[in-house]
Amino acid sequence: MSHSKKKIAIIGSGLVGSLLAIYLRKYGHDITVFDRRPDIRNVKFSGRSINLAMSNRGWKALHEVGIDEEIKKIAIPLNKRAMHVIGKPLYFQNYGKENEAIWSISRGVLNRRMIDLAEASGVVFKFEEKVWDVDLPSAELFTGATEKGEWKSYKYDLIFGCDGAFSRVRHKMQRRSRFDYSQDFIDVGYKELTILPNADGTHKLDKNSFHIWPRGNFMFIAMPNLDGSFTCTLFMPFEGEVSFEKIKTKKEAKDFFTTYFPNVMHDIENLTQDFFNNPTSAMVTMKCYPWTYWDKVALVGDSAHAIVPFYGQGMNAGFEDIFVLNKLIQENKDNWGTIFKKYQETRKPNADAIAELSYRNFMEMSHKTADSMFLLQKKIEKHFASLHPEKWIPVYSRVTFSDKPYADALAYGDKQETIMQEVMKIPNIEAIWDSVTVENKILELLS
Repeated sequence: MSHSKKKIAIIGSGLVGSLLAIYLRKYGHDITVFDRRPDIRNVKFSGRSINLAMSNRGWKALHEVGIDEEIKKIAIPLNKRAMHVIGKPLYFQNYGKENEAIWSISRGVLNRRMIDLAEASGVVFKFEEKVWDVDLPSAELFTGATEKGEWKSYKYDLIFGCDGAFSRVRHKMQRRSRFDYSQDFIDVGYKELTILPNADGTHKLDKNSFHIWPRGNFMFIAMPNLDGSFTCTLFMPFEGEVSFEKIKTKKEAKDFFTTYFPNVMHDIENLTQDFFNNPTSAMVTMKCYPWTYWDKVALVGDSAHAIVPFYGQGMNAGFEDIFVLNKLIQENKDNWGTIFKKYQETRKPNADAIAELSYRNFMEMSHKTADSMFLLQKKIEKHFASLHPEKWIPVYSRVTFSDKPYADALAYGDKQETIMQEVMKIPNIEAIWDSVTVENKILELLS
């Protein structure tokens, strides 16, 4: 079997849609990308983006098509967390082993670069062309200025839905019998803010750290940009005692930052202005199945499995979808029915696993990173891992610095947590945490 040239439509020009287009062009397919939005390369930044954390899975997918080194030019490596806890001096937590890092990238900058690369490879982009309907059996899509107006039809061999958590393609698939779908909004929203660079263009905070201000029910994070600024995100409940609904005036915003984030006061005017200029956005976990229809239509990325952003894996998971899909194309050539079937069967359990891990990491980042017993548990785990690296790989490392299945990381993490709950019950654990007694207890529980 060989690869015959196909006429393929991709709905959505975001990161996943652009990378999928680059991959499929390598086979000589005729690729058109549709997007209801204007070309992001001509648009002022919207204030709705959390900086991306590129990790192993993302880099692996970019390397496969030879663009990883190009993308590293617009990224900054972060090898540690910087913890800003009230009442304590700033302290750092290394992410993993030496040379292990996540990479901070502006979503807008990356998306513009990916579209440029896709266009240079011969992909055609149709911006401001809204897809209103998809005929699944015939792979025909319909676009128009309005839902009630006149539509234009396009016929394709294959259609890929890469149009995000509220996918128009998935919406059409939801009308089919036996299509499972759920969405779960968390009660926490987010707002993007900016810490400006110093007058000389340098960063005001350590540039190789992922900065976290954990405050219980809410938190503030900051990730560096190449221009010396930090893209910051405030995660906070929509309603409640400390919430977005409670901050209505500039004075209330200034009082909020002064009380909870005193070490960002050097940018209080800018933070306050951003607070009222930028929208408050919601976060959703979305699950569905099946992800494909016959050998005609497939969902990739957030359209199949949107997750909350607290593991920094949304983009990485979407890129891994493409990597897996590509391997199946290589193995099965033109048998798209088999490709799609194996793709969804392989990826669905892993998508569910990273959704669960992402929600748990939100609880960890917001509630536990300032808790002394939690920090002690992590210190014990790290110490044991340094003694027995073959026996204990932290779940964060399994997710972030590995390409092993997310489902395996979740299972291993559950097993490790069960062990650590027993370890933390050891009398006087605070004093003997690095002793042979504790080491042997973990070894016993592992066996």
